[in-house]
Amino acid sequence: MKNFDFRLGYDLLGWQDYGIRQRICTDISPSANSHMLICGMSGSGKSYFQSQVFARLAKTDPSGEFFFADYKGEDDFVHLCNSSKYYAYKNTTIALDTVYERLQARLSGVDKTRNPITLFWDEYIANILALINEDKKKAEIFMRKVSEILLMGRSKSVRLIVSCQRPDAVAFPTGSRLNFGVVVILGAFNRSTYEMLMPDHMDEIKQKIKAKDFGRGEGSVLLQGSRLSYIKVGTVRDMKYVKELCKSGLNSSLFPLTTTPTL
Repeated sequence: MKNFDFRLGYDLLGWQDYGIRQRICTDISPSANSHMLICGMSGSGKSYFQSQVFARLAKTDPSGEFFFADYKGEDDFVHLCNSSKYYAYKNTTIALDTVYERLQARLSGVDKTRNPITLFWDEYIANILALINEDKKKAEIFMRKVSEILLMGRSKSVRLIVSCQRPDAVAFPTGSRLNFGVVVILGAFNRSTYEMLMPDHMDEIKQKIKAKDFGRGEGSVLLQGSRLSYIKVGTVRDMKYVKELCKSGLNSSLFPLTTTPTL
């Protein structure tokens, strides 16, 4: 995949104050850290944003491989449930193992391919905490695999995009949350979430959002641990098309569409 800027959304302050649609983009080529962590409580627009990200990735590079781990299996992603690389509830461990094995094959040199492999993982924290309660040792093995994907995946075109309501330090192996190149927090301000994920920017964040509380599809984005912006998630004109792109990505086939609406 060539180096290119991938649109996440629009600058919130420019949108609100001046009606300017200035794009917020990030490099998702193999040379960049494109692991992504998306946080937001129910009603924050998290799932809507995640679907947009998925659709744009699938549209940008049809050679990409996608896997979707959906722990709670709720209605937001019901359109994906019959796809070949969709894994619900306890089958999420199969999705992780599959992507982890692909990474190992690339690291060992057995797999020479470098087409992007992306694992989307919805409700990651809830999934990990459930595993810890069920079998702590198994959960530790599980998290070590996550940590290795975050650490080694970048050089082998293997990407992890996880979403959760609130982060929990227990669910992240030591230092692993620092390996997310893109951190997005949507919805109403939650101090503990910001202190965990964007601790070096708390003073600025508190000043900015004191006058502008975040609504649905609004929040903060931290790129590569240093570039802080405030984001407005764009509105999709054709959600059916977005869902078709996501399904096509999971089924590893080109989408047979004659029109290409703007995402």
